[in-house]
Amino acid sequence: MASGSSTFSVIGSDVAIKGDVSASADLHIDGRIEGDIKCASLVQGETSEIHGAVIAESARLAGRVVGSITARELVILKSARIEGDVHYDALTIEQGAEVDGRFSPSSQRQAKHAVPAGEPDTDEATLQLAN
Repeated sequence: MASGSSTFSVIGSDVAIKGDVSASADLHIDGRIEGDIKCASLVQGETSEIHGAVIAESARLAGRVVGSITARELVILKSARIEGDVHYDALTIEQGAEVDGRFSPSSQRQAKHAVPAGEPDTDEATLQLAN
């Protein structure tokens, strides 16, 4: 393919992956993933299961996700079942979707992580929990 053109990868319903998945392309998942996913754009089928964190520029979720989700543009369809925190810039949730977690705009999350390690965060209060 010529450089600059997009590609699309599909993980079929008969595929189960244990391990992290990273794609520079758009990703369509109908199968089961046990690991973190990082991609440009994610489309999840209704029968798909993801057990791990999802990081994408855009995500359209229709299946089950157990883990945190970070996406600039996030669409949660009515068939989606999510267990984990959701970080977003733009969010759409269809009536009937189930989310067990907290919602927060990504701008707040990124601001917290913008402070270099070892330097105090003077703009925001921080909470540290003991192990």
